[in-house]
Amino acid sequence: MIDKSDMLSVLEHFSDHIDKSFFKLAKEVKIKKGEYNKIIIAGMGGSALPGDILQSYLVDLIDIPVYVHKSYDLPKFVDKDSIVFTVSYSGNTEETLSAYNVARGKSCGTVVVTSGGKLAKKAEADSKPYVKIPKGIQPRQAVGYQFFAILRVLQNSGIIKEHDKEVKELVKKLSNPAFKKRGEELATKLVDKIPVIYGSYLFRKVAQVWKIAVNENCKTTAFCNYFPELNHNEMLGFTNPRGNFHVIFLRQDNCGRKMIKRFKITRDLISKTVSTTEVVIKGKSNLVTMFTGLLMGFWTAYFLALKYGVDPTPVKMVEDLKKKL
Repeated sequence: MIDKSDMLSVLEHFSDHIDKSFFKLAKEVKIKKGEYNKIIIAGMGGSALPGDILQSYLVDLIDIPVYVHKSYDLPKFVDKDSIVFTVSYSGNTEETLSAYNVARGKSCGTVVVTSGGKLAKKAEADSKPYVKIPKGIQPRQAVGYQFFAILRVLQNSGIIKEHDKEVKELVKKLSNPAFKKRGEELATKLVDKIPVIYGSYLFRKVAQVWKIAVNENCKTTAFCNYFPELNHNEMLGFTNPRGNFHVIFLRQDNCGRKMIKRFKITRDLISKTVSTTEVVIKGKSNLVTMFTGLLMGFWTAYFLALKYGVDPTPVKMVEDLKKKL
């Protein structure tokens, strides 16, 4: 058996994670009232993914800037008018614990998202808003729990509009087994290739999640970039490629006439030297298309790992690094 930790079951219940987090775990959690003018999500590795995706999602929805912090402490601009989400799946990530301490000292509107550990104990001792998510999976697989916990807290606190309808639509859509099948089909195209995932601007972080999923599941290299930036530099690398690449063009179906034109022209040019596939995601809202694309990437990386005979769950090199540090 290759999938010893049963990632299959985790992916098959991904829509349940979203439903449980948004409608149950974070249902009553909100921050204290304040004149907030910025949002910071502090997290590392898999626990930073929800912040990356949220930053892309909210850019056209609210007039408050969203920052993702992936280190110790917090930036100097963080003050009492900041909302700080400290996200650590284990609750013991030292960088995130450091960020929590700084946020507490600055009297920020602080919210904790974790499954337990030291961070949970700090939140309880300080009476901070706290969303406890289930234990037992890899941090990168908890993105559904973490993202929708943050989204619900922002909704409860009046920072963003109501998302109940969109989340229900998303949960229903992601329950469709077709995404699992599509992921297996895409994985077949990537065998013995170096995956390169190019996303539309909205999908820039979704493309990054695909790349990370291949790195962590398959223990092999992958790369990502986004439009229109890649048209000004990276695409030139395919004039004289030095690797067996396969480029996946990832976008939502309604990303705009100019962006669709860029996708087509770029694919035509790159296809002269490397193999390519276009993946178009349909949906009524950006939230639906982003998480549909996300799940498809998870399935693709899962099946690619199986084709390589690699257990997708363990991340031994990362654990070895932590021990040496």
